[in-house]
Parts: sequence; C-alpha cells; structure tokens
Amino acid sequence: MAPSFDTLTEQDFHEEEEEEVDFSDLKEQYEVKLEEGLDTFVVIDGLPVVPEDSKQKLVKFLLRKLNTVGHTSEDAVFMPLNDQGKTEGYAFVEYETPEQAIQAVKQLHGVPLDKKHTLAVNKLMDIERYGREGRIDEEYQAPSVEAFQEKEHLRSWMGDAHARDQFALFRNEKVGVFWNNKTNPPENVVDRAHWTQLFVQWSPKGTFLASVHQQGVQLWGGASFSKQKRFPHPCVQLIEFSPLEGYLTTWSSRPIQVEEGDPILTYEEEGKNIIVWDIETGKPLRSFVSHELAAGPAVDDIQPKKKVQWPAFKWSSDEKYVARMLQGQSISIYELPNMNLLGRTSIKIEGVSDFEWSPATTTREGVKTYEQLLSFWTPEIGSNPARVALMTVPSKEIVRTRNLFNVSDVKLHWQSQGAYLCVKVDRHSKSKKSMATNLEIFRIREKGVPVEVVDSLKETVINFSWEPNGSRFVLITTGEAAPGAAVVAPKASVSFFAPEKKGTTAGNFKLIRTIEKKNSNAIYWSPKGRFVVVATVHSQSNFDIDFWDMDFEGEKVEAEKDLAANLQLMKTVEHYGVTDIEWDPTGRFVVTSASVWTHSMENGWNMHTFSGTTLSENPTEKFKQFAWRPRPATLLSKEEQKQVRKNLREYSKEFDEEDRYAVDIANTAVVETRKRVLSEWLAWMRREKEISSEEKEAFGLPEDADSAKLAKDAPIGGGEEGDTVVEELVEEIIEETEEVIG
Repeated sequence: MAPSFDTLTEQDFHEEEEEEVDFSDLKEQYEVKLEEGLDTFVVIDGLPVVPEDSKQKLVKFLLRKLNTVGHTSEDAVFMPLNDQGKTEGYAFVEYETPEQAIQAVKQLHGVPLDKKHTLAVNKLMDIERYGREGRIDEEYQAPSVEAFQEKEHLRSWMGDAHARDQFALFRNEKVGVFWNNKTNPPENVVDRAHWTQLFVQWSPKGTFLASVHQQGVQLWGGASFSKQKRFPHPCVQLIEFSPLEGYLTTWSSRPIQVEEGDPILTYEEEGKNIIVWDIETGKPLRSFVSHELAAGPAVDDIQPKKKVQWPAFKWSSDEKYVARMLQGQSISIYELPNMNLLGRTSIKIEGVSDFEWSPATTTREGVKTYEQLLSFWTPEIGSNPARVALMTVPSKEIVRTRNLFNVSDVKLHWQSQGAYLCVKVDRHSKSKKSMATNLEIFRIREKGVPVEVVDSLKETVINFSWEPNGSRFVLITTGEAAPGAAVVAPKASVSFFAPEKKGTTAGNFKLIRTIEKKNSNAIYWSPKGRFVVVATVHSQSNFDIDFWDMDFEGEKVEAEKDLAANLQLMKTVEHYGVTDIEWDPTGRFVVTSASVWTHSMENGWNMHTFSGTTLSENPTEKFKQFAWRPRPATLLSKEEQKQVRKNLREYSKEFDEEDRYAVDIANTAVVETRKRVLSEWLAWMRREKEISSEEKEAFGLPEDADSAKLAKDAPIGGGEEGDTVVEELVEEIIEETEEVIG
C-alpha cells in the first residue's frame, strides 16, 4: 500500500521528487563532447626542431607530404614554439574531412620526411579520448606478466622422421590433412566436418591452410592445425596469397557492408570488394572496388557477361610491390607495407591488356642495381603496332620493347628464375580467316635482352609451359576444325623444345620432337624439372596421361645429340574423368583426380610415381579437392645441394632399407594375424572334438582316432625362434551321409 501525503517525511519527499524528474534529455543536450570538431585533426610528431625564421619553410616542405592523401593548407597547420623561439618537433594539422584525416594516419605514419626524420601521425581525437582526465592513473602500476605458453611450431611437419609430405583432402562435407605413406594407406593428421564452405588453399610455403566461410577467411597451422589468423571479409569468394606469405588478398562480388562497432573493418571498407590484408597483424592495409572485364564484344546490342579479373593484384617476387591493372588505361603499383602509390600516380599505358612480374630478381649483364622486372603488352591501336615492353621497378624505366603485327592475342610466360620471358603471339592472316602462333623469347640475362623468334609453328598454341629452374619448354598446338566438322575437335600435337649445347651457355631453342594426333590439352612439370606429365583433362572421351623424361639415361637419338635433352616416354596411364593433376613438392609423386565440382561420375583420386607407376586408386564419394602441402625453399647452399646429389646413391640405400623394413613389418603383421586366426580355429576344433568324443562315449560309439589325434597334436604357434611358419588347414568333403541315432 502506497504511503499517503501526510505520512511522508521531508527526506521521503526529496527522494520521491528525484525519482520522478528525468534530466537525461538536458544532460544529453548540454553535455560537452570533446570528439566533435576534432575528427578532422591529426597530430604530426617526429618533425625537425627549427628556429622561428625557418618555421614557414618547414611547413611548406611538410605540406608536400600532407597533401598527397588529402587537402590542407598552410593556415591549417599549427606548429607551436617554445620559450627559446624554436619549434617543438610536432604540429597540429586540420584536413577538410574526417576521411582525409584517417587516410593521413594510414598512409603517412612511419613515412620518412627526410634522411633523419620519420613522421608519426595520430588522430587528435584518439589522443583526447585516451588521454582524458581519469583515463590515466596517477601512480604507476606494474603490468601483470602472463605465464609463457609455448605455441605450436608452424613448420612442425618439416621435422617428420621419414621426410613424408602432407596433403589436404576435401570430400563430402569433411576436410582432412594426411601423411603420404606411398603404397600404404595415408595416415590421418586431422579430419574435420564443415571445416570450410567453399574450398581450402595452402599458403605458398605451406605454413597455413586457409578455409573460406561466409564470415571471412580463417588460417590454420601448427601440428594440430589450430586457429592462427582470421580475416573478416563477409561473403568472401576468392583469395590469393603473396609469394612470401606476408599478405593476403580477398574478393567478394558483394560490396562490403560494415556493421557498427566492427573492431577490424572501418567505413573505409564500406562498399569495397577487394581487401589487401597484412597476415602478421591481421589488419586490412587497403581496400578497393573491383573492376570486372567483359567476356567478349556485344552481339546484337546484347552486352556480354562480365567476369572478375583475378588475381586482381599481382606481387613482385620480393613482396616490396603489388600492382593492379585498369584494363586499357593504366597500371597502379603500390609500395608495401604502407600501400602507397609508387610515385603518387598510376602509370598511364594506353590500351594495356595484361602484365606479369618476373618471378625472381634477375641478374642482367651490365646492370649493377637489380630491380624488379615487369612485362606488359598493348594491342594494335589505329596505325600503331602491338607492343611488348619490359619495365624496371621502382625506376619505371622501359629497358626493352618489341613491336608486333597482325596480333589477335598475346600471353606472357616467365621462366621460374626470370631468365627468359616467352611471349606467345597469336597472329591472324591478312584475310583474318586463319590463325598461327609464334614465340618471341626474351633472353633476360644477356646483354641488351635479345629476342629469339620461334616461328616454325603453323598451328595455334593452346598451352605452353617452361621447365621449372630449367631452359626447356613444352607446348601443345591444334589446327582449325574442318568446315562442317565442328562437333569433332581437331587433333593436337605435343612439341618438346630444348636449347642447343654451346659450352656453359644455352644456345638457340630447337625442336626435340613432335608427337602427332594427340588429344592432350594440359602440361604439368615436376617442381624439380626433368619430368613432365602431358594429359587430357576435363574431357568426356579421352583420359590419356603421358609421363615423359627429358633426361633419359639411355642412348640418345642421333638427331637429338646436339640438344640439351634426351626425351623418353616412360608410361601412359588412364584415369576416367580426370579433372586435375598435381605434383608433390619433391617431384616423386603425382596425383590425378576427378572432382565432383566438374562431374559426378567415378569421383576420387589416384596416386602415381613420377614414372607413371600407379601406387593406389582411391574412389571417393563426393570428392571435391586434393592439394599437396607446399614446402618452403631449402636452407642448403648450392654447394651443399651438389654434395647431396653426388652422394644420392648412398642416401638411397638408407631409404631402400627403410622401405624394406616397412614391408617386413607389414608382412609380419599379416603373419601374426594369420597365426592368431589359426590358433582360434584350432582351439575351436579341439572343443568340438571333445564335445563329439563325450557324445560318442555316451552312446557307446567308437571314437575316430585319427581325428582326435589331429586335434590334439596340431601345432598352435610357429616353428623355431626366428623362423616364420604359416600353416593352413584345407578341408575337402568327399562324401556326406546323414544317420539318425535314437
């Protein structure tokens, strides 16, 4: 029951009054908000200390940097002076918008102002927020030190005693990582359901396994494949690692919508499709809107479907630069890790159609400073010919160009060490009724970068591939379909090329041999070179897989004695419905697979040796993906590697012994199993004989002496110690009669 007005005391009256009156609206209206008006300000530290008469000169010099990320002016820079009339080494700068201030923090923090001074840029709002009264304790409190917890080694698999490799299997809804045990079943490391929603991908050195989810990308690593880093890109569809595993690029066709309070994504990522991430920190470096490419010209005013340009960003071999092309307009090169545009501007290249970085920093004759090389090509525009060019980065100097005529398409193929660049040029005749291909090979390491032309190809090249760490290549050509026979694909030819022997240097490239009337369309080199698989994939009628040796140790064909190769077909196998082929990182094993992503017939994977011997066939329901785990580059010097190759036969004896031991263990296990089963069988026989004897005695029937003796005297184990005795009982029924006793 509520008290009456007469019974209320003065204290109760004041308490009741405080409960009824709500001052929240007044507090909100008149509350002092320190953040308002400060979000356009930044604080610049690390500036040189100069006298007052040099202050204006310093401000103008500083503005050159400040205006690269936004717009500010001399009046918007406040640089205080001390009692001695000198600057304090810091300044307050106001930009036009909060976005420009944030961009200044991202792009200018840690950037050198000159040789002695480096800028430190922070938002003024952050300083006010974290330095506000009450946020900092007056007395020092020593931080608590957490107990050391040892983390899993991210390259623990490299310490396997048997030097085995790992691979990932994605089948049905499960992803597993397994050890490769050659002919024996693979050994499970980890196997998880719903580990990914789209696919899995190893990082280039095998350190991480990436899984793709609706919320983003998750990296896993260590012996137990625990969580390492998370990159929250909603609805992510494609990912790409940088070559040294320092960065990750993610893409989604759906523009990003940043939720309020997101600890990682900011409004800078709002509406973007591509994010470049720093793997070590797990934070985005910069985000971009994707540019989609038309799949072809418009037909009857119907615009063609567009496809995403992927990878959207291509990395230099040293990860110092990453580049992006705006087709037909320019190439933008960004410096890492700040993602600042190199030279503050994109490189304008009219009509640019494609570009590729050299996969290694190449030594060039007569060049002392080794820069990264970037190749690009432009099509014929008006009366200007098509052009291929080599450009050095960061100097942006064009060091070699090549003009091309009657060009339909160009593909750029770098050799893995950057020693050669093969430009595959598809040319049309003047009537444009026929096509042919020639190869323009840039010899990068030679003075002036000479170009060798291989123009003896009368058909169109549909596939080309360099030998890793070598100077040989394989290509597949095909003719045009005959009129009225468009349903039947024309036969292909496989051609092998090698340089002529010329002392220590490679001579001109010559044809070794051409294999006619093939259906091949794919080339897969061993990562160590020498061996190559030429196959027919994604076909409904042909499944040939040819295993070739480019350095066969047998007798050479007379016509090939002057070439740096000895070609030999080792074996041809078939794998029905094969869609993918992948070498293990050592070049010892090849896996062919048929993925349900392409078709649903006889899915699974087969393991072969480098020479084509099939070790195992593994039909797997709803098989999706097989991926070998890459290995990092060896730590052995070139001299140590030569020593290993020299003593390879001695090492192989140890490996052969281990293989024999493994076989012996497997055989011993089989023998032990058979002995156990035999022992159980003989025990059962004795029990049955005893029961039978008791029944015969009960009915006064004579006992079968031979059967009783057999059950009694039959051995249970083997022979003498050290010998393996396998016994087998064979029962044959000669005649069977039924007798009723009673």
